[in-house]
Amino acid sequence: MKQRPLLEAACWWIAGSTVAYLFSGGSRWLLWAGCLLIYPLLASRMDRTRQQIVVMLLLFTGAFFYWQIHEAHNRTVLPVSLQVAEEKLNESQVRLKGVLASAVERDGDRADFTLEVNQVMYGAAPSPASSGFGGTNIRKEKVRVQVRLAKESEIQIVNTWTRGQNIEIAGTLEKPAGARNFGGFDYSAYLHNKRIHWLLKASGAANVKVEPGSFSMAKLLGYNDQMRQAVGRQIQSIFGGNNTGFMKGLLIGDTEELDPDIYSGFSALGLTHILAISGSHVAVNVAVLFWLLRSLRVPRETSITAVLAFIPFYMLLTGLSPSVVRSGIMAMIGLFLLRKHRLKDGLHILAATALLMLLWEPYYLLDVSFQLSFAVTAGLIVLVPLIQPLLGFLPKRLAGVTAITLAAQLISFPLTIYYFNQFSLLSLLSNLLLVPAISLISLPAGTAALVLSYLYEPLGRWAAYPIKAVNTLTFDVVNWLEAREGFMLIWKSPPLWWIALYYVLLYWMLQWTRRASAASELEEAWSSRNEDTVPLTPRMAPKRNLRSAALGWTAFPAVSLASAISFFRSINKYSYFALLSGILLAAALCLGYQPAYAKGKGYVQFIDVGQGDCILITTPQGRNILVDSGGTVSFRKAADVWRDKRVPYEVGAKVVAPILKKRGIHTLDAVIITHWDQDHAGGLEAVLDQIPVKALVMNGSVTDTPVFQRIFSRVQQQKIPVYFAHNGLRIQADKHTRLQFIGPLEEDRGISGAGAEEIRKLKDQNARSVVFLLEMGGASFLFTGDMDAKEEREVMLWLQKNQNPGGEAAVKGSGRPAAVDVLKVAHHGSKSSTTAEWIDYWNPRHAVISVGAGNTYGHPNGDVLQRLLAAGTAVQRTDEFGEIQISVKEGKMTARHKVEK
Repeated sequence: MKQRPLLEAACWWIAGSTVAYLFSGGSRWLLWAGCLLIYPLLASRMDRTRQQIVVMLLLFTGAFFYWQIHEAHNRTVLPVSLQVAEEKLNESQVRLKGVLASAVERDGDRADFTLEVNQVMYGAAPSPASSGFGGTNIRKEKVRVQVRLAKESEIQIVNTWTRGQNIEIAGTLEKPAGARNFGGFDYSAYLHNKRIHWLLKASGAANVKVEPGSFSMAKLLGYNDQMRQAVGRQIQSIFGGNNTGFMKGLLIGDTEELDPDIYSGFSALGLTHILAISGSHVAVNVAVLFWLLRSLRVPRETSITAVLAFIPFYMLLTGLSPSVVRSGIMAMIGLFLLRKHRLKDGLHILAATALLMLLWEPYYLLDVSFQLSFAVTAGLIVLVPLIQPLLGFLPKRLAGVTAITLAAQLISFPLTIYYFNQFSLLSLLSNLLLVPAISLISLPAGTAALVLSYLYEPLGRWAAYPIKAVNTLTFDVVNWLEAREGFMLIWKSPPLWWIALYYVLLYWMLQWTRRASAASELEEAWSSRNEDTVPLTPRMAPKRNLRSAALGWTAFPAVSLASAISFFRSINKYSYFALLSGILLAAALCLGYQPAYAKGKGYVQFIDVGQGDCILITTPQGRNILVDSGGTVSFRKAADVWRDKRVPYEVGAKVVAPILKKRGIHTLDAVIITHWDQDHAGGLEAVLDQIPVKALVMNGSVTDTPVFQRIFSRVQQQKIPVYFAHNGLRIQADKHTRLQFIGPLEEDRGISGAGAEEIRKLKDQNARSVVFLLEMGGASFLFTGDMDAKEEREVMLWLQKNQNPGGEAAVKGSGRPAAVDVLKVAHHGSKSSTTAEWIDYWNPRHAVISVGAGNTYGHPNGDVLQRLLAAGTAVQRTDEFGEIQISVKEGKMTARHKVEK
């Protein structure tokens, strides 16, 4: 670090920004002051001059305040400009006028873009924009616009909208939603980092008035968008089919049309970096262009100048993502220094690039693409020289490729599990197999085919044939590797200190291993040089008789101990350090692989899935039971198929499965589906695809919906045992946890296979909801699905008839249970259930209602709420609190919720 002052400067700048971001209030200032006091003491021991210490502290402090200044200015100006309270402005009608500041993204019946607002009119009805505006002038503020198209013909109108045009639009202004589950995606924070604080939702393209804009940077970028679209159409023309989306991603970084199944396979195997334009893409294109120019006998200096001019064009063509900008700037700095014959090492160039980008936009620091790009590049520079000497048993070229791939995997691993919560053990193999083929064949040959198609399109199509064959083989290999079971590991999102510890231990282990290897080689070379004796050959060795052999076996323990002592004495000190670092790294990995919630406590987590039910139960001994899985309900008609998104929003894939993985749920010991309505079971399809399930408990009926058929097909393929819930069934999850089923009411059906033909088909599923009592850690929870009033009466009658449901919550011999601690209110608080008799029977202390915010059903019903409140039951709702978590230990319950009211 001392020999690389620019790298140290970048590290201190990042540290200052990180402290300002992660901490707030007094702790932020205490940490800043602590760094100012402690660093000089440490730096003096590292032979830093006083001038170097002052410079680094100034950089740390500069970044610290630079971040806070940007945060202070990253605020909405609309409330102040309109003199309207922010709460009142939310969900109000406005008309905005400004410049279209991003490419228009249309997916199905929705078009999204960013608007730089310069005028606003408060309280305007969402009517077609007129010629006169008369709004309030404001300082430019970005607003994210969502236009819901009214009819299919409006798609053609949307296709004419381009960046740089003047836009006038009327709609409803809303604050972006924050995370509604612990660890869930925070859309508000995501937009905040892009300096956007409002959404504008408009209905129909008729509410948008578009005019040509004046010359501006946005206008220039609009021309670039049109160029990218034209190149995309050309790629589609010469490749077609599944190759179109893949080659668009590979050549210009546009993955919008990439087949979801192909992307899923690449993502599972850690190959998505291939589709994100990064250093390898820039390096390949720069190398090919430089080789072509030199082959045409263009002078070296002129060739470098031409390549320098090409890189900004390539950055624009490929979308200006942080990874593209990083690799482009590094390439330009490197080529410039090469031309001046002053090329420094890669870490200097990387540090200079990081400083430039963070000075331009400090929020790049929070971008996953920025983090991965810089981390992997730094890792390749630092770790490849440490790893490659350890692979001397491989051929030289293979050792180089393996070292690069292994270093990239090791460095990206903690960030991958932090953001995506999964890692495939086949990732290294898939990268070794596919990255060279794609980087050395598909990328350069695809670029050549694209260029040839502009000269003569049939020639480009002809050149594309072998590339399509390689791509098809790539897709087949990805599908085959993805289908291998048991290689995907689920990791919780680790804390930042764990990530830092991982990097330190990894570096120490590789550094000491390399030194140990070098020391051993030196010792062997010295010994062979000074050895005067000749090794004893087998022929010269004395013959052993039976007695000597017996004596040898008798002395084996002593000889083995002596050999072990001799072995450890022969090991150099570096090997001890490498072994210790490896052991500590393995321990850190074991710690990081543990689930988020430690054993010893029980947890009942009411996940906010909108209008639906999804509850995760984690027992004190670490068993995981999922009760329902949410689901997206659609009332779309067949004639409106044009409204469908390329990848439709599905609660299971977007909310449930990611949250389970983020909490380190490696396996679901059981999934209980109370009934097969879409809002309770639709998300199970995605859960089964991503998380192993040991058992499925269901209500003993089926439906004829396509979702049910797909789910049961997966259940059969995965050979998951199916249990039919019924009154009287008990499950002992662990010694602290018992589930007692009291509905649906019917005779014991026992255990059955996954054959749907063995049970009856029911359209109305609510009346056959699975109802069960959970007793865990001294607390009781009653889960009711969507049971109706009739099922409530039948359950109460059965309980009274059988005197005692058999649990801690029951008073023996009376048939009347003691108060349950928590009641999951049936059917989202609908008036069709939760009668006064039901509430009186169970006398719940607390009630949780899983219900969607702003739902169109009117849930929860006011009468139901009144009945619960009259009974003295404390009510919490997911539409108000987001996710509700209740932890239990020795009968004591503690609740927390994600959203503040």
